[in-house]
Amino acid sequence: MTLTITQVDAFTSEPFGGNPAAVCLLPAPAHAEWMQRVAREMNLSETAFLFRREAGEFDLRWFTPRVEVDLCGHATLASAHVLWEEGHLPPDVPTVFHTRSGRLSAELRDGWIAMDFPVEPPDPAPAPDELAAALGAKLTYVGRNRFDYLIEVDSQATVERLAPDFAALKRLKARGIIVTARADAEGVDFVSRFFAPGTGIDEDPVTGSAHCCLGPYWQQRLGRDAFTARQVSERGGLIKVVVHRDRVLLVGQAVTVFRGELLAGV
Repeated sequence: MTLTITQVDAFTSEPFGGNPAAVCLLPAPAHAEWMQRVAREMNLSETAFLFRREAGEFDLRWFTPRVEVDLCGHATLASAHVLWEEGHLPPDVPTVFHTRSGRLSAELRDGWIAMDFPVEPPDPAPAPDELAAALGAKLTYVGRNRFDYLIEVDSQATVERLAPDFAALKRLKARGIIVTARADAEGVDFVSRFFAPGTGIDEDPVTGSAHCCLGPYWQQRLGRDAFTARQVSERGGLIKVVVHRDRVLLVGQAVTVFRGELLAGV
């Protein structure tokens, strides 16, 4: 069976920016091994697979080239974008995703996609001995949630010039390492980068799920609930973040780059 696979750049309004994700809408549930092989073939930070449960509701799974992950923001954004752009849902109808991290939802708002995600706040944590050396920076805060380490450093310039030792970071028992600082630019509150060599991604260009941690962290630091954030990877991307109790709203844009036929069907 031939399937359509769509590549979308998420958290950007321009092609070749943001974070690319592949999206595949399935006619029936697929085996995890097959989905993992497709994700390895696509070789993007995530490939998303959707299966319609009922009107407006879909099962959603995310795979890196190496592993299935529990939470992914940019591939969820890409999936919602595909559903509306390709006419699987009317633009005024929100969508619900059933995932390994529970029920997520998304709706289209004036050209932006707003996604309702769980907060994943960090708790202060001891820094592994190799962490500062692997990042090559002084760590002003170290925290940890169920997925990642969260590191604050002294400035945006420090975040931008990081050149980590990925082999050392890969040895850490975490999905990834979020590094953040206050932003220099007017209109942006904080910046970040995200490194996840343990899942096969040295640096993820724009990481929605990391902002489930960054949002509550900067809420405590800055004493407010709404932020504009920029991930300062080479591709870069913009995310609007609103924290409300145990949920976080992640708001971004997306653009389709190409569509192809997946000939090695389920």
